Amino acid sequence: MSSFRNVLYFQAGLGVLSNMFLLFFYTFIVLGHRPKPTDLMSCQLSFVHIMMILTGGDIWLTDIFESLNIENDFKCKATFYIHRVLRGLSICITCLLSVFQAVTISPSNSLLAKFKHKLKEHMIHFFFCIWSFNLSFSSTLIFYVGAYINMNATNQMKVTKSCSLFPMNYIIRGLILAVTTSRDVFLVGVMMTTSAYMVIILFRHQRQCKHLHSTSHLRVSPEKRATQTILLLVVFFVILYWVDFILSITSFQLWKYDSFILTVQKFVINAYPTITPLVQISSDKRLIDVFKILKSKCHYIL
Repeated sequence: MSSFRNVLYFQAGLGVLSNMFLLFFYTFIVLGHRPKPTDLMSCQLSFVHIMMILTGGDIWLTDIFESLNIENDFKCKATFYIHRVLRGLSICITCLLSVFQAVTISPSNSLLAKFKHKLKEHMIHFFFCIWSFNLSFSSTLIFYVGAYINMNATNQMKVTKSCSLFPMNYIIRGLILAVTTSRDVFLVGVMMTTSAYMVIILFRHQRQCKHLHSTSHLRVSPEKRATQTILLLVVFFVILYWVDFILSITSFQLWKYDSFILTVQKFVINAYPTITPLVQISSDKRLIDVFKILKSKCHYIL
């Protein structure tokens, strides 16, 4: 178990560093240049993923709370609430990114093409709605989370080393499950639909290009590269989401969490925030150009 925990620390460190690099890069782009709408989304996604990793269990946030002498009950409520909000933001922003890219690459004669300018104009409003919704949506569970009390362990479901979910009415439990599942399934469904649509558009574009040009002279356009990146991120998200969803629902229904399942779930939860920046760094031409410039300067200095 200790070796697996070292893997978690390595994963968390890699995720935080790569997301911080992306956050600084996109912040510089947003403030200093003409940003693309996807840059604003990627900037927020990087920030959300940094916070997700830091609040994704007993990694670093617990030590910070202990150093500040904050009560364990408040610590549990705050950590659980923040992490649930960030998890919701991650799925919502990834879904918005997928929808925006699908609209962007739509042919000019398609129905979605009419929404291109509207999406750009109302992007700030979308962000405001997403943040407001998730901040209010996750607040209901605060009343059912607190410090783990060993005396009555049979009535509590341990969710971290020192925190647990308190007993709740079957109707309330079913309602929370139904609403959360409906939201997540809807967003994942939208992502899968837009991904299928983008695959069809890319396939048609590829086939048209082959008729006009030689295959050896085909170049990958920035739009196509961005679409492929988002498709890859969506595929990773959907796979990891369903693994996490199955583990969470099973434990929630049985009202029992195993320490090994907890550790595996932390690894799964942190996998997407760690994979996302690595995929973006390897596929964003602007970042690749920055690395090439840095590499040439290093060669010149040496």
